[in-house]
Amino acid sequence: MITLIADSGSTKTDWLVINDSGSTKTDWLIGEERIKTQGINPILQDDDTILAILSSLTAQHSTLNSHPSSLNSQLSTLNSHPSTIRFYGAGVRPEQEERMVRLLKQAFPNAVNIEAKSDMLGAARALCCKEQGLACILGTGANSCLFDGEHIIQNIPPMGYILGDEGSGAVMGRMFLNALYKERLYAGARQEFEQFFNLTMTDVIARVYRQPMANRWLASLCPYIHEHLSHSSVEEVVVENFRLFIRHNLVPYHRPHLPINAVGSVAFFFKPQLEQAAAAEGYTVGHILRSPLDAAENL
Repeated sequence: MITLIADSGSTKTDWLVINDSGSTKTDWLIGEERIKTQGINPILQDDDTILAILSSLTAQHSTLNSHPSSLNSQLSTLNSHPSTIRFYGAGVRPEQEERMVRLLKQAFPNAVNIEAKSDMLGAARALCCKEQGLACILGTGANSCLFDGEHIIQNIPPMGYILGDEGSGAVMGRMFLNALYKERLYAGARQEFEQFFNLTMTDVIARVYRQPMANRWLASLCPYIHEHLSHSSVEEVVVENFRLFIRHNLVPYHRPHLPINAVGSVAFFFKPQLEQAAAAEGYTVGHILRSPLDAAENL
């Protein structure tokens, strides 16, 4: 009995295969912790595109026959035998669930138990298991919900990086650039940044306002920001981003006694700053995961 679990965004999908004993079948992932494919978002993609991505999942493993024979017995598993599929993805709103189940069944006809739900529900299940809690996604974008142990009972809309998305990597990048060019960071910060990225302020403005996917580019600045947290002025930007997230997205749930649980690279790598922000706003931090697949036993 094989379970296939997916955590999907618009950019990439991470897949995890678990056998009937609950152990992850990492022996046939050829040195990678997770299988990766292009992202799947049923709001943005038609059936043919989604099916092509699902086909690529099995096709990439059929090409591994040239690897050592000890792997060969595992190579056909994904093609024919997942009995359970749990797909959590961006864009899997209630009206898209039936469609995603149909497409997954078409790609994996032998599966008998298929579930397609939102990435927010996947995060909530991973973080809270079957307990009530605040569940958050803090990555390129941001989202949150109040979870009752089974269902999402309240969701404050994140509104995207222009109208909202406080706490996200995109907003962190935006706030950092604002502080950088308005001379609110440490001495020499602008020159250091522009030399490192070989950019001018004109280039930055063009990248944000004239090129596509500005949110992803802004979020791509997070590793640079992380490397400069020793400067208090940079850390203040990060903490303020999280404080805005708490004020605008978590306070409306009226559950300050519940800890803040979060998945995503921004929450994971900036956990100390999230804890500072939480303490300043009267909250505590609970479980932090880089990916919901890190708690696959709850999914």
